[in-house]
Amino acid sequence: MNTIEFVRIPASTVPEQECLVFEDRRLNYAQVFERIQRLAAALARLGVRPGDRVALLHTNSNESIEAYYAVAMLGGIFVPLNYRARSEELLHLLSDSEASTVLVGDRYVGLVRELKSQLPRLQRLIAIESPQEGMEYYPALLAAASPEEAPEAEVDDSDCTILMYTSGTTALPKGVVLTYGGFTEYVLTTSEPASPESREATLLAVPIYHVAGASAIMTSLYSGRKLVVMRQFDPKEWLRLVEQERITHAFLVPTMMKRIVDDPDFDRFDLSSLQFLSYGAAPMPVPVILKAIEKFPKHVNFMNAFGQTETTSTVTILGPEDHRLEGSQAEIERKIARLHSIGRPVDDVELAILDEAGNPLPPGVVGEIAIRTPREMAGYWKREDETARTKAGGWIRTRDQGYIDEEGYVFLAGRKSDMIIRGGENIAPEEVERVLFAHPAVEDVAVIGVPDEEWGERVKAVVVLKPGAECTSQELNAFAKSRLASFKAPEIVEFVETLPRNAMGKVLKNVLREQHRIYQEERPPEEHLSA
Repeated sequence: MNTIEFVRIPASTVPEQECLVFEDRRLNYAQVFERIQRLAAALARLGVRPGDRVALLHTNSNESIEAYYAVAMLGGIFVPLNYRARSEELLHLLSDSEASTVLVGDRYVGLVRELKSQLPRLQRLIAIESPQEGMEYYPALLAAASPEEAPEAEVDDSDCTILMYTSGTTALPKGVVLTYGGFTEYVLTTSEPASPESREATLLAVPIYHVAGASAIMTSLYSGRKLVVMRQFDPKEWLRLVEQERITHAFLVPTMMKRIVDDPDFDRFDLSSLQFLSYGAAPMPVPVILKAIEKFPKHVNFMNAFGQTETTSTVTILGPEDHRLEGSQAEIERKIARLHSIGRPVDDVELAILDEAGNPLPPGVVGEIAIRTPREMAGYWKREDETARTKAGGWIRTRDQGYIDEEGYVFLAGRKSDMIIRGGENIAPEEVERVLFAHPAVEDVAVIGVPDEEWGERVKAVVVLKPGAECTSQELNAFAKSRLASFKAPEIVEFVETLPRNAMGKVLKNVLREQHRIYQEERPPEEHLSA
C-alpha cells in the first residue's frame, strides 16, 4: 500500500477538516492533498522517477510533510536530512544516498551550494522559502502544476519509501531502508481511520528525520487529526501551542520533557486538552517522569514508547496504567520501579534476550535485545555485510543490552558497545546511572568505562549538578555503594556543566569516552576513589 493513502483517505472522508497548522498557515485535508498532487506533478515534470532519491534539508514545516507524500506518490525515495549536520556529514549523506534532488530551506542554501560541485549525481535544487538564483522555487512549481497531472506509481510493500539515516553517534550515519509495507503495518495497527467526529490534534515537536517524527505524521493524518507543526522545539512555545490548539496527542524526548516541566511558566498554561503524552528516543530519568506525572493534569496518559529506526518505530510500550501512581504504598513503589523499564512488547513484535551465540536467555539475565516484527527495515543502504550482521538468525539484533523480568517488562542495560568490563565483571552503565539519578543533587549523569592497567576499565561518572546543589565525589561513591555492589560504584567522578547529546537527547557516549580517555591518561592514579 502506498503511504499516500494516509492522506487521500481523510481528504475524501473529511475534506474540510483541519489538517496542517504551521505558524500562520492553516490547511484542511482537501487543500493539503491538492498541494501534494501539484508538487508530485511538478517533480515528475522535472524528471523525478520511481526509485529516485529526493532529499529534504529543512526544519519542520507543512512543505516538509507535503514533500514526503509527493515523493511517495511518485514511488521515489524520500531522504530527510539532519538539518544540524555539519558540512562533512551532509556531504556523506547526499553522496551515499545519491540524491538527484534536494529541497532546501533558506538557512541551508549556502551550505548546499558549497557542496554541489562534489555531488555529480545531484541534478536539481528546489528552494522552499524564497527564490534563489539557479534553483527551482517551491511555490512557483505548485502554481504552475495541475493536480490532475500527478502520476501515481505502482509500489510494492517491499519498496523503500524513506531512506532514514541514523544519528551517527559512533560513526558516519548509515541509511536505514524503510518500506511502504513497514509504515503501513505500523499505521494500521496503531491508528483508527479518520471520521467526521474526530477533533483530536497532534503536536509535532520532533524532527522529520527521526522515525518518531515520520511515524507521528502518518498516524496523525490517517486518523484525521489536526497536525500542528513546530519548526523547532521550544518549551514555552510547546506549552502555548498545547493551550491554543487544544492538543490531545504529543511525543517528547526526555530532554524536551525536562525543559517543559522545569519551565517557570508551566502553571500558567491550560493543558487540560492533553490526553496522550508519549516519550522515548532516549532513556528517561525517573526523577523527570515523576515530576511530569506530578505537574501535568491527572487525566494525561503517559506512555514510554521504545523503538528503533530499524524497526519502523515503537516495539515496546510502558503504558498509562504503569504511570498512575495509585494504590497501596507497595503498589506505588512497584510502579516507580517499573518506570525504569521500557514496558512490554506491542502486539506485532516478538522480543527476546539473546546471548552471544544467539540463544534465548532466562528472565533477569542481561543479554542483547532482539526483535522480530513484520515492519523491520529492509536493510542498510548499500551495506550488505552490516545488514547481514544486524538481521541475523531471523532477528533484528538491536545492539541494546537488557533483560526481561518475570512479568515481561523489559529493562535496558545500555548499548552493547557501552558495557563496562572491570576485572572480568560486566557492569551495565544504565544500572549505575539509575542509582545516581536518584541522588537529590544530581541533575544529569552519564556513566562510562575508562581504560585502566590494573582493572581493564574503571567506572567513571560524568555528573551535572542541579543549580545551587553541592556534592562531592566521595558522597556520590558512597551513595552508589549503599545501593549497588561495590565494584559497580563510580571510582571516578567528574562534575561538568552539560553532557554532549544529539538532537533526540541521547548522550554521545563515544564523545565522552574519547574526551575522558584522554583525561584519564593524564590524571594521577591517587585521585581514584577506593573500590
